[in-house]
Order: sequence, then C-alpha cells, then structure tokens
Amino acid sequence: MHSALVVKYGEERLPRYTSYPTSPCFSPDVDASTYNDWLAAIPLEMPASLYVHIPFCQSMCWYCGCHTTITRRDRPILDYLQMLREEICLVSARTKAPLNIDHLHFGGGTPTIMGPKKMLGLIGLLREHFSFTSSTQIALEIDPRTLEQEMAAVLGEAGVHRASLGVQSFDPVVQKAINRTQSDEQTMQAVSRLRRAGVDSINFDLIYGLPHQTVESCIETTKVAIQMRPDRFAVFGYAHVPSFKKHQRLIDEGALANAESRVAQAEAIAENLLAAGYRRIGLDHFAWPGDSLAVAQANGQLHRNFQGYTTDACETLIGFGASAIGRMAGGYVQNEALPGHYAQRIASGRFAIMKGYRLSAEDRLRANVIERLMCDFQVDIPALAAEHGFDSGALVDDNDRLTMLESDGILENAGGVIRLRDEGRFLIRAVAAAFDSYLLQSARNYSKTA
Repeated sequence: MHSALVVKYGEERLPRYTSYPTSPCFSPDVDASTYNDWLAAIPLEMPASLYVHIPFCQSMCWYCGCHTTITRRDRPILDYLQMLREEICLVSARTKAPLNIDHLHFGGGTPTIMGPKKMLGLIGLLREHFSFTSSTQIALEIDPRTLEQEMAAVLGEAGVHRASLGVQSFDPVVQKAINRTQSDEQTMQAVSRLRRAGVDSINFDLIYGLPHQTVESCIETTKVAIQMRPDRFAVFGYAHVPSFKKHQRLIDEGALANAESRVAQAEAIAENLLAAGYRRIGLDHFAWPGDSLAVAQANGQLHRNFQGYTTDACETLIGFGASAIGRMAGGYVQNEALPGHYAQRIASGRFAIMKGYRLSAEDRLRANVIERLMCDFQVDIPALAAEHGFDSGALVDDNDRLTMLESDGILENAGGVIRLRDEGRFLIRAVAAAFDSYLLQSARNYSKTA
C-alpha cells in the first residue's frame, strides 16, 4: 500500500500550509491603507511576534527557494538596513502603543551578513519601538560558513535564544551539485561558537531530494549531524521549481530522485533521528523530549506559521523587509518582494505592502482545521466548526478528496473526527488539502476545462 500511495499522491505539488489561505491567494485588493487600519486596530493587551527579512547572501545555493540577492558589497546591505529602520519607525508609530513582543525571528537570505555592529543596532532599535521582556524569544537563521566569533558573541549579548543553521547535506557530491560546499568542521565550529556565546538552542536544517542524493548519503549526513547534538532538526524536501527560481536551472534534473526515492530518504533520516532519541514533531521537525516544541506537541499547543512548527501562538505577526509577510486579525499582508521596489515605497514614507488577503469567517475555520491536522495528525471538525459558528457539513459533506483519502486507508473519519493512520502521516499535506477550498475549487475548474 505504501508504494501505491507514493505513486498516487507523491507527485502532487501541494502547499506546506504555513498559512491558510496560502500566498497565491493574495491580491492587491489588500493594500497599504488596509494595513494602516489593521495596525491601528491591534488590541494593546495582545502579544505580537516580529519577523525581519534580510534578503542578501554572499553566494547562491542553487536549491534555494528564498527571496534573496547575491552581493559582496556593503553598500546594498547598508542602504537596505536604512530602509528597514525607517519601516520599523513607520509601523511602530501606527500602533496604539508599543506592542508586547513574544517572538522575534530574523530570516533570509543570511541575516548575519549585516555584521555585528549593525545586528546589535537593529535589535536595539526594535527594543526601542516595541516592548521586549526576558521571556521574549529571539531566533535567527545562520550560514555556518560565514559565522565569525565576533558575530556569535554579539548574538549572545543581544539575547538571541535560538539559531537555525543551514546544513542540508554533508555529502561532497551533493554539495558540489547545489553549489554549497560546507564541511562538518565548519558546522561544528559554528555550533561551538554559538554555545559559548550563550545561544541555548540550536536547530539544523536538512534537505532530502537533492541532486545525486541517496538514502545512504542521507543516513551519513544525519549521523554526522547528530554527533553535534543540535536541539532540533527541520527536515525538508527539495522543491524543484526552475520556472519560478531561475538559478535552479543549474541543477541537473536527471540527478533528482523520484517520489518514491524521496520518501525513502525522508524516512531514513527520520529513523536515525528517532533512534538517537529525538521526538518527531509534526510532518518534518524533530526535537529532544525536553525541548519546548516537544512539550507543546504533548500538550496540544503546537502551532504552525511561516517559520514552520513553533510554540508561537500570537495572532499578530508583523513582517519587516522586502517580501516579508505579516498576519493580523483581519488577514495577511505582504511587502514588495524586490528590494529596490521595497526601498522606493519606504523612502517615500509609505508602507511597502504590495498585496494581501482579507480573512473570512470560513477561512478562519479552515485555517484552524488545517493547522490542527498539520500539528496533531487529527482534528475534531464538529467541535471546531461549532467554535467558529459553522455546521461541520460545510467541510466534510460531498468532500470527494476526503472520501478518496479514507478509501485509500490514509485516514479514519468517525463522524467528522479525522485521524491519520501512522502509515499515512507522510501524506499529511494531501489530507490538509482536502480542506483547502481554494485548491479544491481550482481543481474543479481545471477538470471542467481539461
């Protein structure tokens, strides 16, 4: 059954459901004026999270799906940081009072490319305009190849709690094929520097499905990584979208694994992490039993946002920087993706919003259902529907995809209480898609015209 399910569902290009609705549903109908109103409406007592996007790297990794620009000059980075500072001032001036911050996340690109002094200054500016406490969680993404001792020390000084290190693969054949040469010694040195600086939680990112990758090389990478004792792992499948990310055309498509091989690689990584004592968190994260992610999952308090699985329960997320996405009670907003366009908007004293989405009551219900499925692999739809003032029939009646998944043995449906079978968990996104009304409508429209 496992092999047949891989063939049937494994080639589907489905969202990771870090939001619902997903970004293809965003439109220019939600603009800077909408954002202005939503910011002003944030309740004073409501905690919020911040995301800061730094869209620069020193070299391009060919597998990358992020919004980033390659530069070896300081000027583009310094100019961008100035616009970022101005955006922080613009946004904070619109809220009723300084927002209470639970989480701050720096993403990229490579956030540390700005250098120690600029990093310290940027975090200092955020502390001036928002309310931080000793419990505010600060995290950032790091390229281990470029982390110097001075930067590690500054991160500790600034109160950074967690660092996410890109590892991907230690196989030199795979590294050459993706234009990312990174030794295990470099990675271990970065871990040591961060630990000494007081960064108390380390996450490693691993990727399967890369060119020339095999089950054996995935196992070897995982074993080497485990020896470095990171607190968490995030294990992602490579998404090959050369029509969207032009640099991915440099990857040899003939060296990519098929769906069945990708599943075998993912399972091999998971088996080794579980054998080492890590707990499986949702679809693609792993953590030590005492880690806050594992505790949240055990308590039914795990959440999912644009950074993946998280303990962050904040309804309000403010995004800063080019392409950054924010979320408020009213819906989603996204900044201009190109740094130049972003800078033009901010320099003129305007918000950089290019598009967004206004949430409906049904959207909120479906988002809740999808999040619980992605986090818990089960959901009580009648109970959630009642909380949101809906009848559960709106989600389960005449749901052909749900019926198909049940008949294929992937899940059990007991009066709208959905539970995935253990052997079907790797298809959780296929189950979540059964409640994605926009994806389902798109499929119905396609079937009518095909």
